[in-house]
Amino acid sequence: MANIRDLKKDINFVLGDIIDAVYVWEAINPDAEASKGEAVIDDAIETFDVLIAKVNDRKVENRKKHIKTVRAELEEKATALVERINKL
Repeated sequence: MANIRDLKKDINFVLGDIIDAVYVWEAINPDAEASKGEAVIDDAIETFDVLIAKVNDRKVENRKKHIKTVRAELEEKATALVERINKL
Protein backbone atom coordinates (compact mmCIF):
# COMPACT_ATOMS: atom_id res chain seq x y z
CA MET A 1 0.00 0.00 0.00
CA ALA A 2 3.00 2.30 0.16
CA ASN A 3 2.67 2.77 -3.58
CA ILE A 4 -0.84 4.19 -3.20
CA ARG A 5 0.25 6.42 -0.34
CA ASP A 6 3.16 7.71 -2.45
CA LEU A 7 0.83 8.35 -5.38
CA LYS A 8 -1.51 10.38 -3.18
CA LYS A 9 1.46 12.40 -1.93
CA ASP A 10 2.68 12.93 -5.49
CA ILE A 11 -0.75 14.17 -6.56
CA ASN A 12 -0.84 16.57 -3.63
CA PHE A 13 2.71 17.88 -4.09
CA VAL A 14 2.61 18.24 -7.88
CA LEU A 15 -0.72 20.03 -8.02
CA GLY A 16 0.19 22.11 -4.95
CA ASP A 17 3.38 23.24 -6.67
CA ILE A 18 1.37 24.21 -9.75
CA ILE A 19 -0.97 26.31 -7.63
CA ASP A 20 2.04 27.93 -5.91
CA ALA A 21 3.51 28.75 -9.32
CA VAL A 22 0.30 30.56 -10.27
CA TYR A 23 0.42 32.57 -7.04
CA VAL A 24 4.04 33.52 -7.76
CA TRP A 25 3.06 34.57 -11.29
CA GLU A 26 0.24 36.70 -9.89
CA ALA A 27 2.62 38.33 -7.38
CA ILE A 28 5.18 39.11 -10.07
CA ASN A 29 2.56 40.40 -12.52
CA PRO A 30 0.06 42.41 -10.48
CA ASP A 31 -1.24 44.21 -13.57
CA ALA A 32 -2.00 40.97 -15.44
CA GLU A 33 -5.48 39.54 -15.71
CA ALA A 34 -5.98 37.40 -12.60
CA SER A 35 -8.83 35.37 -14.06
CA LYS A 36 -6.40 33.41 -16.23
CA GLY A 37 -4.43 32.34 -13.16
CA GLU A 38 -7.60 31.55 -11.27
CA ALA A 39 -8.72 29.30 -14.12
CA VAL A 40 -5.48 27.32 -13.86
CA ILE A 41 -5.94 27.01 -10.09
CA ASP A 42 -9.54 25.83 -10.54
CA ASP A 43 -8.41 23.22 -13.06
CA ALA A 44 -5.64 22.03 -10.71
CA ILE A 45 -8.15 21.62 -7.87
CA GLU A 46 -10.57 19.79 -10.14
CA THR A 47 -7.75 17.51 -11.33
CA PHE A 48 -6.80 16.82 -7.71
CA ASP A 49 -10.37 15.83 -6.84
CA VAL A 50 -10.70 13.55 -9.87
CA LEU A 51 -7.36 11.82 -9.36
CA ILE A 52 -7.85 11.23 -5.64
CA ALA A 53 -11.30 9.79 -6.36
CA LYS A 54 -9.75 7.42 -8.91
CA VAL A 55 -7.03 6.33 -6.46
CA ASN A 56 -9.64 5.65 -3.77
CA ASP A 57 -11.85 3.61 -6.13
CA ARG A 58 -11.51 0.05 -4.85
CA LYS A 59 -14.02 -1.49 -7.24
CA VAL A 60 -11.66 -1.66 -10.21
CA GLU A 61 -10.83 -5.04 -11.63
CA ASN A 62 -7.04 -4.72 -11.93
CA ARG A 63 -5.90 -2.35 -9.17
CA LYS A 64 -2.23 -2.30 -10.16
CA LYS A 65 -2.99 -1.35 -13.76
CA HIS A 66 -5.51 1.24 -12.57
CA ILE A 67 -2.91 2.91 -10.34
CA LYS A 68 -0.45 3.04 -13.24
CA THR A 69 -3.01 4.77 -15.44
CA VAL A 70 -3.76 7.28 -12.67
CA ARG A 71 -0.03 8.03 -12.35
CA ALA A 72 0.21 8.53 -16.13
CA GLU A 73 -2.86 10.78 -16.06
CA LEU A 74 -1.27 12.86 -13.30
CA GLU A 75 1.82 13.37 -15.42
CA GLU A 76 -0.23 14.28 -18.48
CA LYS A 77 -2.52 16.74 -16.69
CA ALA A 78 0.31 18.33 -14.71
CA THR A 79 2.31 18.88 -17.89
CA ALA A 80 -0.69 20.55 -19.52
CA LEU A 81 -1.21 22.82 -16.51
CA VAL A 82 2.47 23.81 -16.46
CA GLU A 83 2.28 24.67 -20.15
CA ARG A 84 -0.73 26.89 -19.41
CA ILE A 85 1.24 28.64 -16.68
CA ASN A 86 4.15 29.19 -19.04
CA LYS A 87 1.78 30.86 -21.54
CA LEU A 88 0.50 33.34 -18.95
